[in-house]
Amino acid sequence: MISLTSPVETWAHRIPAGVKLLALSALTVALFLTDRPGVLALALLAILALYLSAGLAFAGQGLRHLRMLWPFLLLIALWHGLTGQAQAGAAIALRLLAALALANFVTMTTRLTDMIAVLTWLLAPLRRLGLPTRTIELAIAMVLRFTPMLVENGQRLALSWRARSRKRPGWRIVVPMAALALDDADHVAEALRARGGILNDIPDGRD
Repeated sequence: MISLTSPVETWAHRIPAGVKLLALSALTVALFLTDRPGVLALALLAILALYLSAGLAFAGQGLRHLRMLWPFLLLIALWHGLTGQAQAGAAIALRLLAALALANFVTMTTRLTDMIAVLTWLLAPLRRLGLPTRTIELAIAMVLRFTPMLVENGQRLALSWRARSRKRPGWRIVVPMAALALDDADHVAEALRARGGILNDIPDGRD
């Protein structure tokens, strides 16, 4: 499994995970306080400067992570343009890109173990009430770990398709990609059971 944390060491890596996650929450809320495309564009430029402050190599890696967003942004722009709401569409697209760019910056500069430690601390009151929180912690860790792996699987399938056909892969790789995801999930579940993980207590539907 691949980590989202960037191997390029930056000044942001030294900031505690809790501080970065708190700042991310506050800044994301702030993005929803305005619908003015100009203000949101300035916020996006500030975030770009944040990436560049960590170096060109880091910024290039971060922008490559965000490249997958362009189809969604294009769809938003086209829809709102056709419905006569171009300004609203621009605000939504800019807000979405800015929020995800901030989240990407945090995940690239924060180790997964540090994020889980913050989550464990936040869920401590629920544990005191007798509620099991290990399942939530594991689920979030799996999502963070598997997201880049799913993206890589999609890229490999697209390359395989292009090697065999001149047509664009598009929806044609959705089914094999889903099959790969289910197969990987099954292997991870078996590994967790073999190591005495929490899935030992969860029925797998085959009984």
